Amino acid sequence: MPREFRYRGYTLEQLNSMSTESILQLLPSRARRSLNRGISDEKRKVLEDIREAKEGKSESQIKTHARDMIILPVMVGATVSIYNGKEFVPLVIKSEMIGHYLGEYVITNKKVQHGTPGIGASRSSLYVPLK
Repeated sequence: MPREFRYRGYTLEQLNSMSTESILQLLPSRARRSLNRGISDEKRKVLEDIREAKEGKSESQIKTHARDMIILPVMVGATVSIYNGKEFVPLVIKSEMIGHYLGEYVITNKKVQHGTPGIGASRSSLYVPLK
C-alpha cells in the first residue's frame, strides 16, 4: 500500500480546506514572498481556469506562459500546458509539486546532437574524402 502524501505534515484534503493565508505560512520563503506581493492577471486567470476545469465547467485546454507560477494545492490533478519557448508542453500537476514553480518541470533547452562534419565545417574537413 503506498504512503499517503503529506506536505509539511498536512494531507492534500487538509491543504485544500485551509485558507490561503495558512497555506502561505507552509510554503518556502521565496514562494511566500512572491505570493504576498500579489498575483498578476495572467496567474489569476490560470488559477480561475484550473478551478473551472476541476468543477467540469470548462473542457478547453489550459495554456500559459506563466512559468513563474507557484504550484498550489488547488492545482493538483489539473493538466496545464506550459510554454517552453517553442511549444506548449503538457504537465500533469501532482501533489509532490506543491511549492515549486511550473517552469521547473518544463525544460527550455534540448541536448545538442551534432551531425558529422561536412564540407566547410573546419579546415581539416577539406581533406575528408567524399564517398
